Amino acid sequence: MSDPKIPATLASGVSRRAMLAGTAALTASLFAPKILLAKDYPTAAVNTTGLAVTDDTVTVGILHSVTGTMAISETGSVQAEKLAIEQINAMGGVLGRKIEFIQEDGASDWPTFAEKAKKLLVNDKVASVMGCWTSASRKAVLPVFEQYNGFLYYPTFYEGLEQSPNVIYTGQEATQQIIAGLDWVSKTKGAETFYLLGSDYIWPRTSNKIARKHIENFLGKKVVGEEYYPLGHTQFNSVINKIRLRKPDVIYAIVVGGSNVAFYKQLKAAGIDMTKEKPLLLTISVTEDEIRGIGGENIEGAYACMKYFQSLDNENNVAFVKAFKEMWGSDIVIGDVTQAAYLGPWLWKAAVEKAGSFDVDKVRAASPGIELTSAPEGYVKVHENHHLWSKTRVGLAKPDGQYEVVFETPDLVEPDPFPKGYQ
Repeated sequence: MSDPKIPATLASGVSRRAMLAGTAALTASLFAPKILLAKDYPTAAVNTTGLAVTDDTVTVGILHSVTGTMAISETGSVQAEKLAIEQINAMGGVLGRKIEFIQEDGASDWPTFAEKAKKLLVNDKVASVMGCWTSASRKAVLPVFEQYNGFLYYPTFYEGLEQSPNVIYTGQEATQQIIAGLDWVSKTKGAETFYLLGSDYIWPRTSNKIARKHIENFLGKKVVGEEYYPLGHTQFNSVINKIRLRKPDVIYAIVVGGSNVAFYKQLKAAGIDMTKEKPLLLTISVTEDEIRGIGGENIEGAYACMKYFQSLDNENNVAFVKAFKEMWGSDIVIGDVTQAAYLGPWLWKAAVEKAGSFDVDKVRAASPGIELTSAPEGYVKVHENHHLWSKTRVGLAKPDGQYEVVFETPDLVEPDPFPKGYQ
């Protein structure tokens, strides 16, 4: 197993040669890119804006929380991005250049994210950044990326209502996750009443605003409660008592980070048996990464609506899971955001090579229409609005910490970050 605490900057020489020898061919079969040589892409021609690009290397940034309450969620994103970078390097890099990275810790603090983003763009002159998790951190760095014309690959499912020329959103927006999940639980489970619960920042509040509008205005159902708690909050007994009194059909939970551990353990201790689905719990924030901290026995029977689960049974995902475990350990788990983070370096590589340049303006122009036919979640494609076409799935939490997929949309869902009637 590799040490997760790799030095902040990856040397251009490829490490873990034994692992990469086994995965390079595997990855090549998944993504099948042409091998491009640096001599055919002179640095002066492919880097006209002073980015950290040499004849041999290109430097990108990784910006996530590896400390603080969000580390439980964001560590997987860091691991996925490092895996993608090492696989890309093993196959020849990008325009013949090996990728180096500089990693910064947002430390679960939004001003720190903004500060580190500016450092990466202004001081380090990175060609792109893979980063953020919460919408609060994304909102904090967005003005920085737009001011300094950086390019961010953001991996988290989020509330939508945003579209920036400086961001590629590799997670799902509200219409692909919130609306599809509520439609499923209403139609399949006959849910009539809902209790909305979230952490107290922009994503849960805006997501629940959209959820409430869909529940009341489009489904004709009822919201019987709505509560929010600070990040890192650990005392949920009061709201659990309210839930027991109001007896909703569905607890719609958007609790994030370390708070999930306390919330689900306290639910179980209070005698709420999610395997009986009375009430049913539907979350859009708990991936396998969080379950690792919660414990599968404490969340068994809950449902999650996302685009990816580790248990997806397709050839591409089997190869991805195998490579991920070889790099990070056999006991590691992979959640939705982790998989979406893995897509970032690959989508950036494809856009750079389509553009024939590392220049951000050219990479931006080349990004719409970029597709990965063998991403772990399946086929994805970059929309003109910088979000991804993707499927929506519902998973049932099992005691082993994995989800069993019980529903998926037959077709890709087109991203619509500004849906009418929900703003």
